[in-house]
Amino acid sequence: MDRITTFLWFNDQAEEAANFYVSIFKNSKIKQVSRYPEGGPAPAGKVMVVVFELDGREFQALNGGPHFKFTEAISLVVHCDTQDEIDYYWEKLTSDGGQEVQCGWLKDKYGLSWQVVPRVIGKLMSDPVKGKRVMAEVMKMKKLDLKRMEEA
Repeated sequence: MDRITTFLWFNDQAEEAANFYVSIFKNSKIKQVSRYPEGGPAPAGKVMVVVFELDGREFQALNGGPHFKFTEAISLVVHCDTQDEIDYYWEKLTSDGGQEVQCGWLKDKYGLSWQVVPRVIGKLMSDPVKGKRVMAEVMKMKKLDLKRMEEA
């Protein structure tokens, strides 16, 4: 088990969401599903926590009820090596009701925010001359276009 694990709170879609994420990322799997016991805050037998891996990194998803919602204050970043990877993850994560936002950000159908970015974004943005031009291009985009960023 990782020392630090991302814990995601869902109303009642933890298992569905975990299966959705596992279907998108290679080297991913559902590791464990625990259910509420008798006398718990939810009906006995209902999925409580799903432990899953995305590309080898552990996550936990809780069916905790409608008390808390995801916000853009936290997001998961997918670092991509090619435009094809950017396109793939963008399409999969925005499918079935996801929402394109801006500058490589999106929300999936569960409301979780993601950033789908080229791995070289830090290098491109940190260049003292080119960084300003790259930022100007990125601000015009929803899904990032690696070629436009490199040509900026």
